[in-house]
Amino acid sequence: MTTYIDFLAKKKLHAAATGPDCTPDDTSRTLHEWQRYIVAWAVRTQRAAIWADTGLGKTMMQLEWAHLSGDTALVVAPLAVCHQTVREAGKLGYTATYVRTDDDITGPGIWVTNYENVSAIDAARLDAVVLDESSILKQSDGKTRTMLITHFADVPARLACSATPAPNDPEELTNQAEFLGQMSRTHMLAAYFVHDQDGWRLKGHAKAPMIQWMADWAVALRTPSDIGGDDDGYILPGLDIHSHLIPVPIEQEGQLFATDIGGVSGRSRVRKETMADRVATTADLVAAEPDEPWVIWVGLNAEADAITAAIPGAVNVHGSLSPEDKADLLMRFADGDIRILVTKPSIASMGMNWQHCARMAFCGLGDSFEQYYQAIRRCYRYGQARVVDVHIVLAEIESQIADNVRRKERTASEITTALVAEMATRHTPKEVAA
Repeated sequence: MTTYIDFLAKKKLHAAATGPDCTPDDTSRTLHEWQRYIVAWAVRTQRAAIWADTGLGKTMMQLEWAHLSGDTALVVAPLAVCHQTVREAGKLGYTATYVRTDDDITGPGIWVTNYENVSAIDAARLDAVVLDESSILKQSDGKTRTMLITHFADVPARLACSATPAPNDPEELTNQAEFLGQMSRTHMLAAYFVHDQDGWRLKGHAKAPMIQWMADWAVALRTPSDIGGDDDGYILPGLDIHSHLIPVPIEQEGQLFATDIGGVSGRSRVRKETMADRVATTADLVAAEPDEPWVIWVGLNAEADAITAAIPGAVNVHGSLSPEDKADLLMRFADGDIRILVTKPSIASMGMNWQHCARMAFCGLGDSFEQYYQAIRRCYRYGQARVVDVHIVLAEIESQIADNVRRKERTASEITTALVAEMATRHTPKEVAA
């Protein structure tokens, strides 16, 4: 009789390649011991995922992996992160070069491009490819997701790196597994998930087998000690979240009081109606600390325009700027040349290192836990020496949005905790320190 475990085993793809022999001694001494262990494991695994929390050095690890995994390696990242990646390669003693088209790749080396340029790169020339901020793959029915999976399907070595893999989210997890050639999306959904009126959800009895299978090709950690490393320097000073709820003088049709946002159109109306008050509150927060660098996150173009007009010296990095101009302004903020940055999480919440800044505000909040988490982690990350103050400025009626984000955070944490625990049985502190 076929058991459930037998069924899961049949769903695995058996074409996974084996990478070259590699030990931590083969990796750069610039990395921490635990980082060197992860890199060596990922090189041997060949098609692997590194799901390390923000500030744990994914960029350095992926560059070292690229150096060891092939003669011609490509790192694909959000545009602003590309230039930061080129900088980081110099710390390892390597030269990484930003390219826009296949013609720019002149031979072996580490090459860096942004997601928008992938189709202009001939994947047949590559031995290894890294997807930095690989959570972009959660666009499960989008052109980007399909293009990335098919475009790099024949590259022997593949690495997916993300701080927020959201392994509870089948739309993202199945795509990362398929990109790495570990299991097709169709097979994975059949093996581990069930579909009901709420969409895809993990089968109750499938959680343990799925986590065990994931640990074969993915490593997850929130702190170095999760894999036997030293947490010294990684325990951050603290994060204070401050909520500022703006009264809503809006009565919905048929109601004496505004008790529910009422869907997308209702949320849009509430956000527009309360914009002036939210902008004024945000401007007052910035004015109260005039010497501090600030990041102001917005969701609407009108919010960005209003805040930029209300706060002297604020610079708005918006969608209509050229990719090069966006990257330049984001790096200027990182270098301290700009004090107040106004932008959207969809533009700048991934990959940037802004440890010099310890103040930020959300002038409104979306439903995406990942964007919220990533936005905060631009400043609240390794190297941050001060308590980070995060101000969330919402209409009172929007508090349910904040509750939804917190619920998603709890769910993601449960799966990540299980994966870290399983990983600890595979990668012992003794091995890491050896």
